[in-house]
Amino acid sequence: MGALQAMSPRGRIVLVVSALAIALVAFLMFRMASAPSYTTVQAGVDPAKTGKITAALDTAGITYKLENNGTAIAVVSGQESKARVALAGQGLAGGSSQPGFELLDKQKLGSSTFQQQIAYQRALEGQISQTIGQIDGISGAQVQLTLPKDDLFADEKQPATAAVLLNADSSTLDPAAVRGIASLVSSSVPNLKPANVTITDASGSMLWPQGDGADGAGPATKPAAEARYSSAMQATLGALIARTVGTDKAQVQVHADLNVDQSTQEKLAYAKKGTPLHQVTETESLKGTGSASGGTSGAAANLPTYAQTAAGGSGNSNYKRSTGTTDFGVAKTVTHTKIAPGAINKLDVALLVDKSVPPAQATQLKNAVAAAAGINAKRGDTMTQSTVVFAKPKAVPGPAGLPVPPALLGPLKYVGIGLASILFLFFMTRALRRREQEALPMPTWLTEIEGARPLAELERTTSATPSRAAVSAAAGGGGRSTVDSLVQEQPERVAQQLRAWISEDPE
Repeated sequence: MGALQAMSPRGRIVLVVSALAIALVAFLMFRMASAPSYTTVQAGVDPAKTGKITAALDTAGITYKLENNGTAIAVVSGQESKARVALAGQGLAGGSSQPGFELLDKQKLGSSTFQQQIAYQRALEGQISQTIGQIDGISGAQVQLTLPKDDLFADEKQPATAAVLLNADSSTLDPAAVRGIASLVSSSVPNLKPANVTITDASGSMLWPQGDGADGAGPATKPAAEARYSSAMQATLGALIARTVGTDKAQVQVHADLNVDQSTQEKLAYAKKGTPLHQVTETESLKGTGSASGGTSGAAANLPTYAQTAAGGSGNSNYKRSTGTTDFGVAKTVTHTKIAPGAINKLDVALLVDKSVPPAQATQLKNAVAAAAGINAKRGDTMTQSTVVFAKPKAVPGPAGLPVPPALLGPLKYVGIGLASILFLFFMTRALRRREQEALPMPTWLTEIEGARPLAELERTTSATPSRAAVSAAAGGGGRSTVDSLVQEQPERVAQQLRAWISEDPE
């Protein structure tokens, strides 16, 4: 406390300002060390795919933030590799590295026709590659074109061809998407037919053309369709679980049994009531009267058993008969139905929940997952839940001879910078305090002047760095010659000394 009171007001101000600066630097360093730093893993993202990318990162338990109005994704530093693997597994990795039509902006003035053709071909390849990379489920593509040269004879002209290499597995691709890629490439290149487009996946499997003809890709295989459906359903349910109970609290696995057989169904149905089309009616009638004067004619009169006499008898006849025929027409309906593949035969969902999740919350989670997956007991679907203890991630040991974990190296770096700044300010303040307490020696030339003297006389009798011997020599009578020699030999030092005298306080 006594040292503080002994300091001058200027020293106290410097000390207070230094203390405030140290506190501010320490606060900023702590803020920087505690705040997570982010690294951009994807830029120029289509806003329509942002939701799928964030869902994949949530499923993987990766902290992220959106930049550039949702067109860039940044993750916490140190998780870049994990984020790229998670996005690549869902087919959401970065796009193509081939440059597009921006290559034409770098054309030189003296380029030849051959160079211009090559530049146009490369630009067209890159533009098609970038367009294919925007399709859902495709992380990127490499495109190679073979453009024919102009030939005099049309029958000798070679057709244009294209080769496309997709950076995706065929199990995650829809045959309709492959067919669309072939049409897209053929429409982008003049005189290119879809049959001359070759499409392969990352494993080298031929995706186009495929089948007996070269018109299109064949139907998806059963394992590929089931793997694609199960992966999509699992990603959707994983995002729901991550939003509900958090990451590393529950895991879900989905296995789907799909019917990929394409069939056609015909159905014939008749109406319950017919409509009369043709009707015919026939009517027959007979009327007559008669009298008998003798025996009755016929077989009855010749039989003795039935012999009768009819004296004065008479008979009347009245015969009538009606018949009709009606033809009815019944309406019928013939239905031709083409059943597309992809119907679900059976769906099996397994849910694993960490033991730290409360039982009531686990039950609610099971009901939500079952509803989201569309579990149908009548169809034979199953939904199982198990509560287990999840394995905790092990801490990665640091390099040999380094007691500090690698995760703390970043914050410790900022702490070291802060301590160095504090030490620098401390020693600088201490040096300034010592300089203030030191007594400045009286200049020797001030003791040589007994009173106020005119400036003109000082210019004649003093030098830039007057010493005691020089002043004594000037007082002895040779002052003017000495001053002249000093002015001629060291004019800059003399002018500097004169300016210092002029600027001094007369007091």
